[in-house]
Amino acid sequence: MAHSSPASPPPDRRDFLAKAAAVVIGSALAVAAPVAGLVVALDPLRRKSAAGGAVQVASLAALPEGGEPRQFPVLATRVDAWNITRNVPVGAVFLQRLKGGAVRAFNASCPHAGCFVGFRADKNCYLCPCHNSTFATDGQVLDRTSPSPRALDELTAEVRNGGEVWVTFRNFRPGEKERIPV
Repeated sequence: MAHSSPASPPPDRRDFLAKAAAVVIGSALAVAAPVAGLVVALDPLRRKSAAGGAVQVASLAALPEGGEPRQFPVLATRVDAWNITRNVPVGAVFLQRLKGGAVRAFNASCPHAGCFVGFRADKNCYLCPCHNSTFATDGQVLDRTSPSPRALDELTAEVRNGGEVWVTFRNFRPGEKERIPV
């Protein structure tokens, strides 16, 4: 009598399971490698950049006490996803030395459309050349018909080390009544 072996699955079924497992494992490996590469490549975009701190803008000696405001460029370190660039112009400020040595700082961008304002010494006011709006030396809008939704954006300024003027520079969204940092 012939000795019968236990029933084994037909060869087609065994081949199908092996091929299906190979496809699943191969697909997982094919997806895992590019995903891991993307995670590594995009890592700098996920990192939080340090909040903008104060930057040295001028010396107190460059500002006459009780004098007219003067414009200064703001140079800072710009950090994007992959690069760090030092001493890049990021904007401009007007500084005015008040009595007692305190310093007032305004962002030089108009809150209406973002144009750079200038200081008119003959009229003792800031003037936006884009829409002829005027601002007082304290930053308030002088013209009731001005399209500017708010006063000039005042920034925090402090005197450090006996004569260095440091400003916490920020840009704000133009055209908005509220000061919304950008």
